[in-house]
Amino acid sequence: MSGRQRIGVLVAVCAALLLLTPTAPATAAGPTVQLSRAQAGTGGSITVSGSGWRSHALLMLLVCGQSAPSRGVLGGTNSCANADGRAVTTDADGRFSRALPVTEPPVPCPCVVHVATVTGAKAQADAVLRVAGHPVRPLPARTDGGRLSVLTDIRLDGSSGVLTWFGAPPSRTMVLTVGNVGTDAVTDPVFRVGVSHGVFAPQWDEQQWRGTLAPGAKARIRLPVELSAGAHGDYTVTLAYGGRVLGEQPWGVGRPWGVTLFWILLCVVVPVAVFRVGMAVVDRVRPHRPRHPRGPRRAHAGRSPGRAARSPWLPGLRRGDRTDAPDGSYAPDGSYAMDAATGAPAAASAPTSTLPWFTPDSAPGPAAGRLSAPHDDNPASPTTPVTKGPT
Repeated sequence: MSGRQRIGVLVAVCAALLLLTPTAPATAAGPTVQLSRAQAGTGGSITVSGSGWRSHALLMLLVCGQSAPSRGVLGGTNSCANADGRAVTTDADGRFSRALPVTEPPVPCPCVVHVATVTGAKAQADAVLRVAGHPVRPLPARTDGGRLSVLTDIRLDGSSGVLTWFGAPPSRTMVLTVGNVGTDAVTDPVFRVGVSHGVFAPQWDEQQWRGTLAPGAKARIRLPVELSAGAHGDYTVTLAYGGRVLGEQPWGVGRPWGVTLFWILLCVVVPVAVFRVGMAVVDRVRPHRPRHPRGPRRAHAGRSPGRAARSPWLPGLRRGDRTDAPDGSYAPDGSYAMDAATGAPAAASAPTSTLPWFTPDSAPGPAAGRLSAPHDDNPASPTTPVTKGPT
C-alpha cells in the first residue's frame, strides 16, 4: 500500500470516529432570565424563568426602573419595587420559574426584571420589561472615562440645636474634596450616601452634584445628611460613586433628653391637674353643712358679724368686753371716751344697752337697786346647826 493510500484510510477512520462521538452540550456563558411577556400593565403578572444559575440558590425577583441589561440597576434597590418582590429557589439543574406581579417602580422607566442571588456567590441578570402607563426618562450619560477619587478626609460639619434635643431630626453636611483621575470629564456626578446604625446595612440615598470636573481637576463637594426624628446612638456615614466606596465617617448622635423630660413632666402635671379638677367637682357637688349646728350665733350690738370690732378709742379693747375704766365705771359695750385734760379714758355717760327685763331701779321687791342675788349677812343662821367640839 502506497503512502497516499495510507493517508486516505487514516482520514476516513478519523471522520468516522468524529461522527460516532456524541457532542457535549455548550456551556452557558452565565445565568439568564426570560419573561413570558415583554410588556404588562400595573396589576397584572408575568412568569419569570431562568437557567444557568447555581443549584439550590435563593434568588430575589424585582421590577426596577432606570435600568438596562447593559448597565444594570443604576439606583440600586432604591429604584426597585421592593415591597412586591418575590423569592425563588433554583432546582438541581439551576433552573427556576416564578410568577411576579407587575408594579410601578419608584423611578421612571426604562424598566427591567432584576434577578440576583441572596446568599452565596453573587450573580445577577436582567430582562427588559415595559410597564404600560409608567413614565419613561432617558438614562444618564455614561462616564466610563471619568473616575473620581477622594483627595481629603471626609468630615461632617454642623451641630445639633435645641430642637434636636427635643427629638428633631439630626442633620450634618458631608464635606470632601474629590479629583477626576480619569481621561474624560465628569458632568453632574451622582453620589450615593449611606447611613448605617450598628450592624444594620446602610440605607442609601442618591444625591447629585451639579458641575463638571475636567480630567485632572478637583472640586469641594458638600452633601447634606439627615437622620430620622429621635435618632440617637453611633452611626456610620458612607460615600460611594460608580460602584466604589470612597470613604466612611463615624457619627455619634446624643440622646434627645428633652423628650424624656417632657414625658416626666407630663406624668406629674396631668395627675395633679386631674386631682385638682376632681376636688373642685366634689366640692361643688357635695351638700353644704351649716357652720354652727346649734343655730347662728347672736351678733353683739355694734359688732360686725364674722369679725370682732375693736374699740375706736382703745386699741387693746373690743366692743362688748367688760373692762373697767380708771374711775371704776365701765360701759357694757366697751366704748369709752377719752378725757381731753388728762388723756385717760372716761366711762360713757350712759350705757348703750340695758337688760331686756328690768333695770336696777325698777326691780320688784325690797332688793331694788341690788345687782347681786340676795343673801344673808349673818354667817350663823338659826336654821343652820352649829356644832362645838366633839359630841
